[in-house]
Amino acid sequence: MPRVSDILFVDGHAFSWKRLCELRRAQLEAARKAHAEQLALFEARKDCRPVPERTAAGRYLEPGWLELIHR
Repeated sequence: MPRVSDILFVDGHAFSWKRLCELRRAQLEAARKAHAEQLALFEARKDCRPVPERTAAGRYLEPGWLELIHR
């Protein structure tokens, strides 16, 4: 049975596949820790807002009821 090498050659440079995998795992772990999830203060049970107002983009594009009152 032929021996499989751990070495990967790219553009004349030799890389250890095992070492690349270890570095990628460490990179993903650091990214996961840096992107901490913010916990909610309370559970949102039902969103009663109109559909366009449920996202920041929708609230930006369409005027809200306060803007309509002051016109």
